[in-house]
Amino acid sequence: MIVILLGPMKVGKSTVARLLAVRLGLPRHPLDKNRWKYYREIGFDEERARSLADSGSIEAAMNYCKPFEVHAVERHLAEIQNCVVDFGAGYSVQDDPILHERVRRALAPHPHVLLLLPSADVNQSVDCLNGRVEENLRALNEHYIRSPANESLAKAVVYTLAKTPEETCADILQTLRINLP
Repeated sequence: MIVILLGPMKVGKSTVARLLAVRLGLPRHPLDKNRWKYYREIGFDEERARSLADSGSIEAAMNYCKPFEVHAVERHLAEIQNCVVDFGAGYSVQDDPILHERVRRALAPHPHVLLLLPSADVNQSVDCLNGRVEENLRALNEHYIRSPANESLAKAVVYTLAKTPEETCADILQTLRINLP
């Protein structure tokens, strides 16, 4: 069994993934752990990425990374088994239809792909998470929240607002129809 958690920044993916892995008795394999290794496999230029970011264009730096993110998703999912995976916020939000389709194909065989959001109300989710992210990342995170990409990839959505990570973990287990002691 592989359980994959998607969602915007600061929604609690990593925290919930750690709890879920313990509850399921599975290892946790966050995608970010091997990001740079996967990026370098296909020629990621750290200087170029840094130069774009230093120029003040977070958007240009993020766009440069998009093909590398998709490669990382494909490689990571090909290497792992029986674990809980938390994606960094950007991996699953691909605005380019070709890149989105590659992520969709990589996730398609996995029945336990869950999107974490604070609320079904998009504006409420934006307001909630804006208070948790750095000001310079708020527009980007709002894009991740409003993008239809995550919902199109997820098999289910779990809402986290006013819930502890433990309660969210219990909701995920219920969503997956897994009964544990």
